[in-house]
Amino acid sequence: MGTTGTTGAERHVLFGRGGVQRLLAAIRRRGRPGNGPDQASVRSWERSRTSRPKTFARAGAAAVLAVGAMAGATATTGTARAATSGPCDLYAAGGTPCVAAHSTTRALYASYNGPLYQVRRASDNTTRDVGVLSAGGYADAAAQDSFCSGTTCLISIIYDQSGRGNNLTQAPGGGAAGGPDNLANATAAPTTVGGHKAYGVFVAPGTGYRNNHTNGIATGDNPEGMYAIFDGTHYNGGCCFDYGNAETDSNDDGNGTMEAIYFGNIKVWGYGAGNGPWIMADLENGLFSGVNQHYNANDPTINYRYTTAIVKGGPNHWAIRGGNAQSGSLSTFYDGPRPNVAGYNPMRKQGAIILGIGGDNSKGAQGTFYEGVMTSGYPSDATENAVQANITAAGYSNATGGTGTGALHAVGAGKCLDVPNSSTTAGTQLQIWDCGGGANQSWTRTSSNQLTVYSGSSQLCLDAYNNQTTAGTKVVTWPCNGGANQQWQLNSDGTVTGIQSGLCLDVTGASTANGALAELWTCNGGSNQRWNLS
Repeated sequence: MGTTGTTGAERHVLFGRGGVQRLLAAIRRRGRPGNGPDQASVRSWERSRTSRPKTFARAGAAAVLAVGAMAGATATTGTARAATSGPCDLYAAGGTPCVAAHSTTRALYASYNGPLYQVRRASDNTTRDVGVLSAGGYADAAAQDSFCSGTTCLISIIYDQSGRGNNLTQAPGGGAAGGPDNLANATAAPTTVGGHKAYGVFVAPGTGYRNNHTNGIATGDNPEGMYAIFDGTHYNGGCCFDYGNAETDSNDDGNGTMEAIYFGNIKVWGYGAGNGPWIMADLENGLFSGVNQHYNANDPTINYRYTTAIVKGGPNHWAIRGGNAQSGSLSTFYDGPRPNVAGYNPMRKQGAIILGIGGDNSKGAQGTFYEGVMTSGYPSDATENAVQANITAAGYSNATGGTGTGALHAVGAGKCLDVPNSSTTAGTQLQIWDCGGGANQSWTRTSSNQLTVYSGSSQLCLDAYNNQTTAGTKVVTWPCNGGANQQWQLNSDGTVTGIQSGLCLDVTGASTANGALAELWTCNGGSNQRWNLS
């Protein structure tokens, strides 16, 4: 979409190699908007708002799912063995090979042993490629950590694993907004996958990647598919957080000149049920949730911490699918003809690739990307189901787990999370204060994901006030009741996130002063959102 529109280990496989190949062979046998209203219109609007037939036999589908269940690898201590197959191996087996494959967390082919991405450090502007621990394995995050120690790093290249050279680099300026765009902070989206530390691509507004000179990406009305894994809790209503096919001149070239996955909760064009975010298609000059220009009740709000998002399209036929990238299967949210608006049938795709921006460089959106691919040909649902099984087996996680008791240190401020004056009053907003070792600064993480503290003789819980889930929600003490707003994840990156809201425990205004209040806020990688229970 454009500005004028959307300006956004080892899991040991108990099958011999021949068995895997037979299953893969079974699969083979079976078979943006780009633009819209201008920026002023978007701002005005923001102010005003205070199937495709199945051709697979049951045996074929079962074979596909079996391969999917096998796919992926689980980490063993100190190493990362190759997967039996990666997402792109599964797409190839289904007759729709990857023509672009991007990931900063893992290899997307079982045999891939090259670089995943490149980082550039601020101290001397030198660069380093970050590869995998072994062929088909996980990112070597320790290499990045060592290289970037004592300084900051940006992600300068996201390499294409397909062999076609469709790398993503800093997006140039476009019709919607000047450029070049910003590059992503290399440490702002830490995660674990298969038990290994890795980093995603944290897209803040103004950040974008692009390749206008690609090889093998669908053009015109030719069929293609794509999936991406996003952080379902990191989004906004700006235009447009996209991944996929866009214009080669960084301008809005009209209806049907894009086909990309969009993720966010903008309502200027199409939208789905609830308050969002939604998976939609940016087809240029419109974000579409279905056949109509506007609303599709079957396109649900979807905000899993790790969300699988799929868009695929061919001649007068396209689909939206999605699911939880940590467990479960895919659901289909739309499967039918092209939109009933002029200019989208036939499509006029141009074959550039974008990440984090709209087709005309609209760059007001935010999101986090972990991996994604684009294919040649329209993938079957069965192939995508196998890919989803591979994704869930990969083991994306942001939780460290475990229990413990100690002070909850605010890393950025060098102080401790504190119950003011040891108050026993329910609803007391928490603050940071010099660490003194008192009971009102001693927190216990329980097996039920609560954080409890004794204030006076009362045991109280860390609580998101009134079950609110918006940025700025007060963090208070409250009698423990088992509610979702009293459940917290202590993550490997030092953040503490509310299970109900997905928001981060935050020191207001990044203050380091005694008495600075705690609240919930959108996770942004800031030091005021880093905590240590010890």
